[in-house]
Amino acid sequence: MSVCRIAVLGGGAWGTALALQMQRAGHAVKLWARDPEAAAALRAGGNPRYLPGLAVEPVDAGTDAGAVLRDATHVLSVVPAQALRAALATVAPHMPADAVLVLCAKGIERATGKLLSSIVADVLPENPVAALSGPSFAADVARGLPTAVVLASRDLLLSQKLALLFSTEKFRCYSSGDLTGVELGGALKNVFALAAGAVSGAGLGASAQAAMVTRGFVELRRVAQNFGARPETLMGLSGLGDLMLTCSSTQSRNFAYGAAIGRGAPLEGLALAEGVPTASIAADLARARGIEVPIIDAVDMLLARRISIGEAVSSLMSRPLRSEDD
Repeated sequence: MSVCRIAVLGGGAWGTALALQMQRAGHAVKLWARDPEAAAALRAGGNPRYLPGLAVEPVDAGTDAGAVLRDATHVLSVVPAQALRAALATVAPHMPADAVLVLCAKGIERATGKLLSSIVADVLPENPVAALSGPSFAADVARGLPTAVVLASRDLLLSQKLALLFSTEKFRCYSSGDLTGVELGGALKNVFALAAGAVSGAGLGASAQAAMVTRGFVELRRVAQNFGARPETLMGLSGLGDLMLTCSSTQSRNFAYGAAIGRGAPLEGLALAEGVPTASIAADLARARGIEVPIIDAVDMLLARRISIGEAVSSLMSRPLRSEDD
């Protein structure tokens, strides 16, 4: 296997975990962090802010984007969706023209309704783009626990090459040519995790939570199909797999945020939940395309405080009965 020069953009939990994974795969890794203290901590072998109590291998981290990106063959962007456009504009002068940009965050740009690959096309049109997604918690990957993900691009051969480069015994990468399906699965599952967390936090029971997740998956497939995604993509790691993980654990920031809503707890100070901005733009996109998404709509209204969790559940449970296939 050839050794790659990999730059990781983002010094949070997921950026740290992926930098560690790329090192374990035998690649030369540098990480760009905005915070000098975070960069120093990573160089010393830890990330106390985002991965507290976890001692890890040192990562070559710095705040100079030019130094981090110099001669990079692959760039892993772990910048949150709503900050991606600005971050790419910042690093664009330093981006090697032929470097493959792998999107490792999930979401839809709120201001434009664009998937993250479309933002790359706007800002860095010359760089090949791919996405890494799937059921994975940063702490698990940082610890080297077994994880499976999918790498997708519109060029299946590129996806296959990336999967081979990034895989190790404990980090298994599958390949896909359905970039749209993988991106939508990763973005929308966060909205349904908010819904599942709210049901759990409100104490409505495991049966209601299972129903919410299952019907959420129906909406996920409905939206993705409308955008041209392949149905089998949504049955895989980036769709059903990620949905199962994110909707069942308080390790998920979106599930934890939804649970706080369900309990009526304060939301200030909670970790970033990308499903919050995604919910409103997903509802708008579905409305514009005439796609029926009652759970996404309910989450959007719940976040905007237009309805309570009780009203949301009552509305969903009183919908007209229909075939499960619809």
